[in-house]
Amino acid sequence: MIYEQRVYTCLPGRLAALNKRFENVTLKLWEQHGFRPVGFWTTLVGEDNNQLTYLLAWENMAERERKWNGFMSDPNWLKARSESERDGLIVARIQNQFFTPTSYSALK
Repeated sequence: MIYEQRVYTCLPGRLAALNKRFENVTLKLWEQHGFRPVGFWTTLVGEDNNQLTYLLAWENMAERERKWNGFMSDPNWLKARSESERDGLIVARIQNQFFTPTSYSALK
């Protein structure tokens, strides 16, 4: 199992729009594509409180690439993303990292 951490830094004032998109659209599409979200967080204290951080679980990188590419080309996602950005872009920057659990990790 590998874990992907993604950090979305929103444009000023757009974090609520990103959370709404995840709640109303993204998670349903991810379920259809077989994604396994582990958790979602917003920054309470830290460098930037205009961020959404989340973890996804993957069996391996091949699964990630196959499912991610399917999601990103899904016409329903493309339409929903476009509609959610009618009032302007939401995300300024996306960062991601991939993690592999240590032998002593609670998550394997």
